[in-house]
Amino acid sequence: MEIYKILLHQEWHDLKLKRQTPGSMVDVMDGFIHFSTVEQLRTTASKHFGSYKEIVVLGCETALMESPLKWEISRGGELFPHLYGPMDVNFILWNETVTKLNGTYVFPEWIQF
Repeated sequence: MEIYKILLHQEWHDLKLKRQTPGSMVDVMDGFIHFSTVEQLRTTASKHFGSYKEIVVLGCETALMESPLKWEISRGGELFPHLYGPMDVNFILWNETVTKLNGTYVFPEWIQF
C-alpha cells in the first residue's frame, strides 16, 4: 500500500544524503513518523505546511517498511499511518515537489485523489 510523507526541501536533501532519518522535529517529539493516506494528503499539506511555498511529497510503500507501522486515531477521528522507527530511502517509491498557486498546493494530476 502506498502512503505519503511531506518533507521540506532541506529535510528531503538530508534524507537522500543520510539514507535514513528519525523524521522532522515534530515526528521526533511525537515518537513516530507521521504519514498520510492519499485522502488525507491535501489537508495535511495545508494544515501543517501552509506557510511554505513548496513542499516535497514522497510516495512510500508500506510493504517495504521494516519498522512497525500503526494506524492510529488522529485529526477528526481519522486513522493515520504512524511509523515507529526510522524513515528509510529504500521504501520511497517517488518524490515530487509541490508548489502553491494562489494559496493552494497544486498536486500532480497523476496522484489519484
